[in-house]
Amino acid sequence: MRILLIEDEHKIANAIKQGLIQEKYAVDLEYDADSGLGAALNESYDVMIIDRMLPGSMEGIGICREIRKSGVHTPILLLTAKDQVKDRVEGLNAGADDYLVKPFSFEELLARLRALMRRPAPTSGTVLKVGDLSLDPVSYDVRRDGQKLDLSAKEFALLEYMMRNPGRVLTKDNIIAHVWDFDADVLPNTVEVYIGYLRNKVDKPFKRPLLKTQRGFGYILEGSA
Repeated sequence: MRILLIEDEHKIANAIKQGLIQEKYAVDLEYDADSGLGAALNESYDVMIIDRMLPGSMEGIGICREIRKSGVHTPILLLTAKDQVKDRVEGLNAGADDYLVKPFSFEELLARLRALMRRPAPTSGTVLKVGDLSLDPVSYDVRRDGQKLDLSAKEFALLEYMMRNPGRVLTKDNIIAHVWDFDADVLPNTVEVYIGYLRNKVDKPFKRPLLKTQRGFGYILEGSA
Protein backbone atom coordinates (compact mmCIF):
# COMPACT_ATOMS: atom_id res chain seq x y z
CA MET A 1 0.00 0.00 0.00
CA ARG A 2 1.26 3.48 -0.85
CA ILE A 3 1.40 6.34 1.66
CA LEU A 4 2.08 10.06 1.22
CA LEU A 5 3.85 11.65 4.19
CA ILE A 6 4.04 15.48 4.37
CA GLU A 7 6.22 16.50 7.34
CA ASP A 8 8.77 19.32 7.51
CA GLU A 9 10.76 18.08 10.52
CA HIS A 10 13.30 15.93 8.72
CA LYS A 11 14.26 13.76 11.68
CA ILE A 12 10.64 12.88 12.45
CA ALA A 13 9.75 12.46 8.78
CA ASN A 14 12.65 10.11 8.05
CA ALA A 15 11.97 8.06 11.19
CA ILE A 16 8.31 7.62 10.22
CA LYS A 17 9.22 6.75 6.65
CA GLN A 18 11.75 4.11 7.67
CA GLY A 19 9.32 2.62 10.15
CA LEU A 20 6.58 2.38 7.53
CA ILE A 21 8.95 0.85 4.98
CA GLN A 22 9.81 -1.82 7.54
CA GLU A 23 6.08 -2.47 7.82
CA LYS A 24 6.03 -3.13 4.05
CA TYR A 25 4.46 0.15 2.93
CA ALA A 26 5.66 2.24 0.00
CA VAL A 27 6.19 5.84 1.18
CA ASP A 28 6.55 9.13 -0.68
CA LEU A 29 7.91 11.95 1.50
CA GLU A 30 7.44 15.69 0.97
CA TYR A 31 8.77 18.40 3.32
CA ASP A 32 6.61 21.43 2.45
CA ALA A 33 2.99 22.28 1.76
CA ASP A 34 3.26 23.09 -1.93
CA SER A 35 5.15 19.99 -3.07
CA GLY A 36 2.98 17.92 -0.72
CA LEU A 37 -0.25 19.24 -2.21
CA GLY A 38 1.11 18.64 -5.71
CA ALA A 39 1.82 15.01 -4.88
CA ALA A 40 -1.56 14.58 -3.19
CA LEU A 41 -3.43 15.84 -6.25
CA ASN A 42 -1.35 14.20 -8.95
CA GLU A 43 -0.45 10.79 -7.53
CA SER A 44 -2.54 7.91 -6.23
CA TYR A 45 -2.28 6.99 -2.54
CA ASP A 46 -4.05 4.68 -0.11
CA VAL A 47 -3.63 7.06 2.84
CA MET A 48 -1.99 10.42 3.52
CA ILE A 49 -0.21 11.61 6.68
CA ILE A 50 -0.09 15.42 6.84
CA ASP A 51 1.57 17.60 9.48
CA ARG A 52 -0.53 20.61 10.46
CA MET A 53 2.32 23.17 10.65
CA LEU A 54 4.21 23.28 7.35
CA PRO A 55 6.36 25.76 5.42
CA GLY A 56 4.91 27.00 2.17
CA SER A 57 1.78 28.77 1.00
CA MET A 58 -0.58 26.98 3.42
CA GLU A 59 -0.75 24.81 6.52
CA GLY A 60 -1.81 21.18 6.67
CA ILE A 61 -5.40 22.33 7.25
CA GLY A 62 -5.28 24.12 3.90
CA ILE A 63 -3.90 21.02 2.17
CA CYS A 64 -6.81 18.98 3.55
CA ARG A 65 -9.31 21.51 2.25
CA GLU A 66 -7.72 21.61 -1.22
CA ILE A 67 -7.59 17.81 -1.41
CA ARG A 68 -11.28 17.49 -0.58
CA LYS A 69 -12.20 20.41 -2.84
CA SER A 70 -10.54 18.52 -5.70
CA GLY A 71 -12.70 15.47 -5.10
CA VAL A 72 -9.93 13.27 -3.70
CA HIS A 73 -11.32 10.99 -0.96
CA THR A 74 -8.10 9.31 0.19
CA PRO A 75 -8.06 8.91 4.01
CA ILE A 76 -6.05 11.64 5.77
CA LEU A 77 -4.32 11.42 9.15
CA LEU A 78 -3.41 14.88 10.44
CA LEU A 79 -0.39 15.27 12.74
CA THR A 80 -0.12 18.25 15.09
CA ALA A 81 1.32 19.60 18.31
CA LYS A 82 -1.98 21.41 18.98
CA ASP A 83 -4.12 19.35 21.35
CA GLN A 84 -7.07 21.63 22.08
CA VAL A 85 -10.54 20.36 21.19
CA LYS A 86 -11.12 23.32 18.86
CA ASP A 87 -7.93 22.43 16.97
CA ARG A 88 -9.03 18.83 16.49
CA VAL A 89 -12.47 19.94 15.38
CA GLU A 90 -10.95 22.37 12.86
CA GLY A 91 -8.80 19.60 11.40
CA LEU A 92 -11.69 17.18 11.08
CA ASN A 93 -13.93 19.83 9.58
CA ALA A 94 -11.24 20.59 6.99
CA GLY A 95 -11.47 17.03 5.69
CA ALA A 96 -9.07 14.98 7.84
CA ASP A 97 -10.31 11.52 8.85
CA ASP A 98 -8.23 11.23 12.02
CA TYR A 99 -6.04 13.42 14.21
CA LEU A 100 -2.86 12.41 16.07
CA VAL A 101 -1.21 14.75 18.60
CA LYS A 102 2.58 14.96 18.90
CA PRO A 103 4.47 13.40 20.53
CA PHE A 104 3.05 9.98 19.65
CA SER A 105 4.26 6.41 19.54
CA PHE A 106 4.92 4.78 16.18
CA GLU A 107 2.70 1.87 17.28
CA GLU A 108 -0.28 4.22 17.65
CA LEU A 109 0.43 5.85 14.30
CA LEU A 110 0.54 2.41 12.68
CA ALA A 111 -2.70 1.32 14.34
CA ARG A 112 -4.50 4.46 13.19
CA LEU A 113 -3.24 4.01 9.62
CA ARG A 114 -4.45 0.43 9.55
CA ALA A 115 -7.85 1.53 10.85
CA LEU A 116 -8.11 4.16 8.11
CA MET A 117 -7.13 1.71 5.38
CA ARG A 118 -9.65 -0.83 6.62
CA ARG A 119 -12.58 1.53 6.12
CA PRO A 120 -12.98 1.18 2.34
CA ALA A 121 -11.90 -2.46 2.24
CA PRO A 122 -14.59 -4.79 0.82
CA THR A 123 -14.20 -7.13 3.75
CA SER A 124 -15.24 -7.32 7.38
CA GLY A 125 -12.66 -7.39 10.14
CA THR A 126 -8.92 -7.16 9.80
CA VAL A 127 -8.15 -10.24 7.70
CA LEU A 128 -8.61 -9.90 3.93
CA LYS A 129 -10.14 -12.92 2.18
CA VAL A 130 -10.58 -13.89 -1.44
CA GLY A 131 -11.84 -17.42 -1.92
CA ASP A 132 -9.69 -19.72 0.21
CA LEU A 133 -6.88 -17.15 0.31
CA SER A 134 -6.44 -15.00 3.43
CA LEU A 135 -4.03 -12.19 4.33
CA ASP A 136 -3.62 -10.52 7.71
CA PRO A 137 -2.04 -7.04 7.25
CA VAL A 138 -1.19 -6.87 10.95
CA SER A 139 0.58 -10.20 11.49
CA TYR A 140 1.64 -10.59 7.82
CA ASP A 141 0.17 -14.09 7.85
CA VAL A 142 -0.84 -15.30 4.38
CA ARG A 143 -2.59 -18.63 3.88
CA ARG A 144 -4.35 -20.52 1.14
CA ASP A 145 -6.54 -23.47 2.00
CA GLY A 146 -5.01 -23.31 5.48
CA GLN A 147 -1.46 -23.59 4.15
CA LYS A 148 0.93 -20.80 5.17
CA LEU A 149 2.59 -18.96 2.26
CA ASP A 150 6.04 -17.38 2.53
CA LEU A 151 6.09 -14.07 0.63
CA SER A 152 8.74 -11.38 0.24
CA ALA A 153 7.88 -7.83 1.36
CA LYS A 154 7.06 -6.69 -2.18
CA GLU A 155 5.08 -9.83 -2.97
CA PHE A 156 3.07 -9.23 0.21
CA ALA A 157 2.42 -5.58 -0.73
CA LEU A 158 1.29 -6.59 -4.23
CA LEU A 159 -1.01 -9.30 -2.93
CA GLU A 160 -2.49 -6.99 -0.28
CA TYR A 161 -3.31 -4.37 -2.91
CA MET A 162 -4.97 -6.97 -5.13
CA MET A 163 -6.93 -8.44 -2.21
CA ARG A 164 -8.23 -4.98 -1.33
CA ASN A 165 -9.55 -4.79 -4.90
CA PRO A 166 -10.99 -8.26 -5.59
CA GLY A 167 -12.73 -8.78 -8.91
CA ARG A 168 -11.32 -5.52 -10.28
CA VAL A 169 -9.01 -5.47 -13.29
CA LEU A 170 -5.81 -3.73 -12.20
CA THR A 171 -3.53 -2.28 -14.85
CA LYS A 172 0.24 -2.25 -14.51
CA ASP A 173 0.04 1.50 -13.88
CA ASN A 174 -2.48 0.91 -11.06
CA ILE A 175 -0.17 -1.63 -9.46
CA ILE A 176 2.98 0.49 -9.79
CA ALA A 177 1.18 3.51 -8.28
CA HIS A 178 0.09 1.59 -5.17
CA VAL A 179 2.89 -0.89 -4.55
CA TRP A 180 6.04 1.08 -5.39
CA ASP A 181 6.96 4.56 -4.17
CA PHE A 182 7.44 7.51 -6.50
CA ASP A 183 11.25 7.31 -6.49
CA ALA A 184 11.37 3.62 -7.42
CA ASP A 185 12.65 2.85 -10.92
CA VAL A 186 9.92 0.42 -11.96
CA LEU A 187 9.24 -0.82 -15.48
CA PRO A 188 6.00 -2.54 -16.60
CA ASN A 189 8.04 -5.73 -16.97
CA THR A 190 8.77 -5.56 -13.23
CA VAL A 191 5.05 -5.99 -12.53
CA GLU A 192 4.97 -9.06 -14.78
CA VAL A 193 7.90 -10.53 -12.87
CA TYR A 194 6.21 -10.08 -9.48
CA ILE A 195 2.88 -11.38 -10.78
CA GLY A 196 4.83 -14.47 -11.84
CA TYR A 197 6.34 -14.78 -8.36
CA LEU A 198 2.87 -14.59 -6.82
CA ARG A 199 1.43 -17.17 -9.21
CA ASN A 200 4.17 -19.60 -8.25
CA LYS A 201 3.28 -19.27 -4.57
CA VAL A 202 -0.44 -18.47 -4.52
CA ASP A 203 -1.75 -20.51 -7.47
CA LYS A 204 0.72 -23.12 -8.72
CA PRO A 205 0.58 -25.45 -5.67
CA PHE A 206 -3.25 -25.43 -5.70
CA LYS A 207 -5.92 -26.76 -8.03
CA ARG A 208 -7.77 -23.56 -8.90
CA PRO A 209 -6.06 -20.31 -9.97
CA LEU A 210 -7.20 -17.07 -8.33
CA LEU A 211 -4.84 -14.69 -10.13
CA LYS A 212 -5.83 -14.18 -13.76
CA THR A 213 -4.66 -12.08 -16.69
CA GLN A 214 -7.03 -9.95 -18.73
CA ARG A 215 -4.97 -9.65 -21.90
CA GLY A 216 -4.49 -6.09 -23.00
CA PHE A 217 -5.92 -4.74 -19.72
CA GLY A 218 -4.21 -6.06 -16.60
CA TYR A 219 -4.63 -8.56 -13.78
CA ILE A 220 -7.53 -9.63 -11.63
CA LEU A 221 -7.76 -11.57 -8.38
CA GLU A 222 -11.08 -13.30 -7.83
CA GLY A 223 -12.31 -16.14 -5.69
CA SER A 224 -15.08 -17.43 -7.94
CA ALA A 225 -14.42 -20.07 -10.56
